[in-house]
Amino acid sequence: MSNSRRFGRLGALLAAALLAAGLSGCQSVKTTSAGTVGVDRQQRMSPLVSEAQLREGAVQAYRAEISKERQKGTLNPDPRLTARVKGIAARLIPVTSAFRPDAPGWAWEVNVIRSDSINAWCMPGGKIAVYTGLIDKLGLTDDEIAAVMGHEIAHALREHARERASEQLTAGLLIQGGAVVLGAGAGSVDMAKLAYQVTLGLPNSRLHESEADRIGVELAARAGYDPRAAITLWQKMARADGGKGPEWLSTHPSADTRIRDLEVYAARVAPLYQQTRGRR
Repeated sequence: MSNSRRFGRLGALLAAALLAAGLSGCQSVKTTSAGTVGVDRQQRMSPLVSEAQLREGAVQAYRAEISKERQKGTLNPDPRLTARVKGIAARLIPVTSAFRPDAPGWAWEVNVIRSDSINAWCMPGGKIAVYTGLIDKLGLTDDEIAAVMGHEIAHALREHARERASEQLTAGLLIQGGAVVLGAGAGSVDMAKLAYQVTLGLPNSRLHESEADRIGVELAARAGYDPRAAITLWQKMARADGGKGPEWLSTHPSADTRIRDLEVYAARVAPLYQQTRGRR
């Protein structure tokens, strides 16, 4: 047997062993407190992708995206809009402690990108981008922007990106060309690329979206934003692009299902909103 064939077979065997270890070694993790909305699902995470590693990768991926937009002249093009978005984030970030005591201390970053895309995202560790198309095309109020940002922040709090990475890794979809097995070990995975892929490249599951919706309305309410704005937000989303909605919504819960769920949970957190309003 030639050396290339021998090493190829060895690589395949080691890859299979690594996948088996990943599948059997997934650990149950409690990423957040349940909050008033009661999100308490136990999550399964692979030890092959640590929270710290993914956050480091997110820092690199975020810097690359921000640098690209800066070079294009599309980063924070409107100072007033940027101040508006950052002001909303400044109220949301402290109340993340209701779900994770460590979250307010993350190295948060918030930027606005000029783009027609109706989109926003939050990478692991609190790296946020909001697109002007989302605000301008839908004519969002501050309460509705808070609903979007609360939703995206919720994905980071629940470590949905890490959960998706764990699922992908144990399925073997992120082991490309034997890089993990025959390279420098698990550390040879490009964490920046992985953080980008699981934040922007892969769609969230319907379960993740529902969790983010529910946590998002609670974050908004605790920050003094009307949680019912999440309902009008998704009504606007459903009407976007001639009723088709943005393409990325095709993997999300249907608009009707989502709105019914938001009505229930917005009502549940309404007392938090009233309490916060009373203190302002």
